[in-house]
Amino acid sequence: MNVIFIINDSLRMDHLGCYGNDWIKTPNIDKLASESAVFEHFYPEGLPTVPTRTTFFTGRFTFPFRGWQRLEPTDILLAEILWNKGYTSALITDVYHLHKPSMAFERGFDFTQHIRGHEGDPWILDESIEVDVDKYYKGDGKDKTVRAQLTQYLRNIHWWKGEEDTFVARCVQAAVKWLKEQPKKDNLFLCLDCFDPHEPWDPPPPYNRMYTDPNYTGKDIIQPIPGRVEGYLTPEEVNHIFKLYAGKVTLCDKWVGVLLDELKAMGLYDNSLIIYTTDHGEPFAEHGIIRKSDPFLYEELVRIPLIIRHPEGIGAGKRFDALCETTEIFPTILDFLGVRTPPRIHGASLLPLMRGETESVREKVYMGYFKRSWRVNDYEWSFILNFDKGKSNELYNLKEDREEKNNLIEANPQKAMELELDLRRFVANLK
Repeated sequence: MNVIFIINDSLRMDHLGCYGNDWIKTPNIDKLASESAVFEHFYPEGLPTVPTRTTFFTGRFTFPFRGWQRLEPTDILLAEILWNKGYTSALITDVYHLHKPSMAFERGFDFTQHIRGHEGDPWILDESIEVDVDKYYKGDGKDKTVRAQLTQYLRNIHWWKGEEDTFVARCVQAAVKWLKEQPKKDNLFLCLDCFDPHEPWDPPPPYNRMYTDPNYTGKDIIQPIPGRVEGYLTPEEVNHIFKLYAGKVTLCDKWVGVLLDELKAMGLYDNSLIIYTTDHGEPFAEHGIIRKSDPFLYEELVRIPLIIRHPEGIGAGKRFDALCETTEIFPTILDFLGVRTPPRIHGASLLPLMRGETESVREKVYMGYFKRSWRVNDYEWSFILNFDKGKSNELYNLKEDREEKNNLIEANPQKAMELELDLRRFVANLK
């Protein structure tokens, strides 16, 4: 048996047809979902990019203990465990943060390929390459970092000629190549970690105009400055950026479909556990901010898709309401492969849930940004504990206010106190 673990970074759950979207085309992911267990209440425990990968690879909570940092030498990693059990593994990714010196995310993998050049990756450093930054950038008179990052990105991609040069396409092509090169089509573990649809939101034609307003006459602002939109972006600009992102989601779906078709052609589709997910969503001014500018742990950021296709059809076609977190991926993979889970793992396998042997994994889910903000929620309430100076705590009734617009912290201080105590006790008891 094999494991194919697919990540599309920054993918909003509500942008997939299988999660109820009726205007964005995601036929390949939707088809996968129709044959899979689909989880409705899945959350990342630690945010953003690097902490989530740490959780995927260790099965442990990070948000109370560490933030954006390297893997520790003492971490027991999924790839290392599988290496010791005779599995051949590969990490293929364009998430350049994992490639930075000393990060160590390649540990345990037999093969690692980093597709260079996404976002601010210092890859092509030839300053003689002229790029038109202003065509894609709107400044605020202060920010220089985002402009410099976008300049670097445009240099990195100056040679692109078409869709097959995009990052998600090259990641999938590299994954297919690796799979085809394996002499045995068994005992394989592939982690395909695609940074798209992460910004810059610059899908190629026809995706760049697939959903945009034909009457829009402004810039293609592919990498807006993270922060408050008021006074910076017009509603028309926000809508256009949002639609560019949607186009990139469809681009990602196309190439996920290419991978799935290749798995079928190689005879791997029906003897592999296929897991599809993301690390977090993306805010588009629902709470007045764009991009992950502040540690605001609202639903548009922290409720994410999880699709698991079991080769024996376990859970196929079913939707699961159980609360679960990214910590569950690690033990689920080991459980599927019949490998003993090491001690001190915080997650629980989802296979008993998929088999119908249990109805729940957790009573509540806990998550956060290290030293910035923490959140706890069940089905009815969400509570956000803010540590940043000047920010107050927040309480929302998810049954009546799924978009978390009405902060009830003053109207219901008792419930807020109960949830804060529960959150602090959970963190205090983690080992």
